[in-house]
Amino acid sequence: MQLVKFPADTRGFVNHGWLQANYSFSFANFYNPERVNFGALRVLNDDLIAPSMGFSTHPHQNMEIITIPLSGVLKHKDNTSNEWLYVNPNEVQVMSAGTGIYHSEMNGTTDKYLSLFQIWIIPNEEGVKPRYNQKTFQPEDRKNKLQVLVSSTDDDNFDGLKVHQNAKLSRIDLDEGEIFTYELKSEQNGVYLMNISGEILTEDTVSTDRDAIGISQTKSFTTKAKTASELLFIEVPMEI
Repeated sequence: MQLVKFPADTRGFVNHGWLQANYSFSFANFYNPERVNFGALRVLNDDLIAPSMGFSTHPHQNMEIITIPLSGVLKHKDNTSNEWLYVNPNEVQVMSAGTGIYHSEMNGTTDKYLSLFQIWIIPNEEGVKPRYNQKTFQPEDRKNKLQVLVSSTDDDNFDGLKVHQNAKLSRIDLDEGEIFTYELKSEQNGVYLMNISGEILTEDTVSTDRDAIGISQTKSFTTKAKTASELLFIEVPMEI
């Protein structure tokens, strides 16, 4: 097993006033040659967006983009429908940029900050038709058990959100003292474990709020919650 800890305070950070962002990987003006990607995981941005502010219309191409609001309301519009759509906490948004898509992302409220994760995964197929989808996930369905948010378009046994990559995104909320063993879908994959909140022990490594752990070269690993914890697992191929 290979296990590497990425402490929260080693991420890139920018404060534009309307946007405060922490970058797990090289992005915008933050560049670290040792933090460009984790296999097919290219971006994990932890954004805090001021009320009524956001990103104006901009393009993407050949990238799988997943957005997970943690608090507040995301307002999204792209050129596939040209209508504003709202994404709330406990909802997840997936966008396949494919041959090219233009979209806008805004804080959908006038009085509350929007906190979200934006995740980019390098696809295993380029030039696909752009598409958009979102789905609600109930918090009680991840209480001490794995809740799969996103899987591969090749996964015929999964009827949820999908991306063009042999990837899987999951959440779990563990009570204090609970132990969970994660089973990888492929030995060629690795898992980027983001500790949203709480304190956990993964194998022999302790992590707290917004620390991350990269785990590869294993079929499974075990995490114990030292306090009540919320976790996000991003499983991706390590070779791209």
